[in-house]
Amino acid sequence: MNTITRSDYKFPKQKSIYKGKVREVYTIEDDLLVMIATDRLSAFDVVMPKGIPFKGQILNQIATKMMKATEDLVPNWLVATPDPNVAIGHRCEPFKVEMVIRGYLSGHAAREYKIGKRLLCGVTMPDGLKENDKFPEPIITPSTKAANGEHDEDISREEILAQEIVTEEDYLVLEEYTRKLFERGTELAAARGLILVDTKYEFGKTKDGKIVLIDEIHTPDSSRYFYKEGYEERQTKGEAQKQLSKEFVRQWLIQNGFQGKEGQQIPEMDEAYIQSVSDRYIELYENITGEPFVKSDVSNIEKRIENNVLDYLSKKN
Repeated sequence: MNTITRSDYKFPKQKSIYKGKVREVYTIEDDLLVMIATDRLSAFDVVMPKGIPFKGQILNQIATKMMKATEDLVPNWLVATPDPNVAIGHRCEPFKVEMVIRGYLSGHAAREYKIGKRLLCGVTMPDGLKENDKFPEPIITPSTKAANGEHDEDISREEILAQEIVTEEDYLVLEEYTRKLFERGTELAAARGLILVDTKYEFGKTKDGKIVLIDEIHTPDSSRYFYKEGYEERQTKGEAQKQLSKEFVRQWLIQNGFQGKEGQQIPEMDEAYIQSVSDRYIELYENITGEPFVKSDVSNIEKRIENNVLDYLSKKN
């Protein structure tokens, strides 16, 4: 299967390119960003060697739908999606924190809890919980936005303010927006028979000083979902939850001796495993949107993206 794992475009009036773990962002003039969702797969802050078919399209289209479904609550950066893998929006100055919100004891929080920690990012987790139990109320556990190749780090609200990473006035807005988005995301998931377990949001500030939601929202890369049906029964029996998220990739890597630590080798992902990952991403798309996934033409992804972006930019001008 054809995938896009890197891009190198030269768009009209292009100023710069930023390459993240999954997305590549082109700055056009001083006010527009062209964000390309590649098919790269990252886990434990490490990019895997092979792309996942349709992953970029899935992430971009879920994020687009979720931005539109929450824009009445929180303003966002999005202007247009001229291609299945592309989002175009307002240029923003990103805040250097990721706002992680957790409704359940899962993933990183569960791993910390298991080794006896009860304080996560300055927030106390109650005793007596088992993995995947629901918290009494959602907790916000921010992380620093890492530079290329570095690991995101847990950080508390107090540390963020003390280090002046974000002003208190802005941070209160980030917290408010995070809770509103998580509440809406929980409602949207429940309508599809899913539980939104935890997620992360990223925010930026426009040149006129408005705080807006940027990047992605409620995708399998940024969020964890459980199936609602059978959740209580599985918890009672102490069974693993049936979930739709990137956690299954992390667990596969852990089982194969990789957690992104120095000296560890990324295990080989054969074609069958790569196809299974693609299938899981499609499954989540169809579950969270309630719509069948329509595969885009991948005969020449790079050219398709270039043509669609150039067409949009020419009409804009």
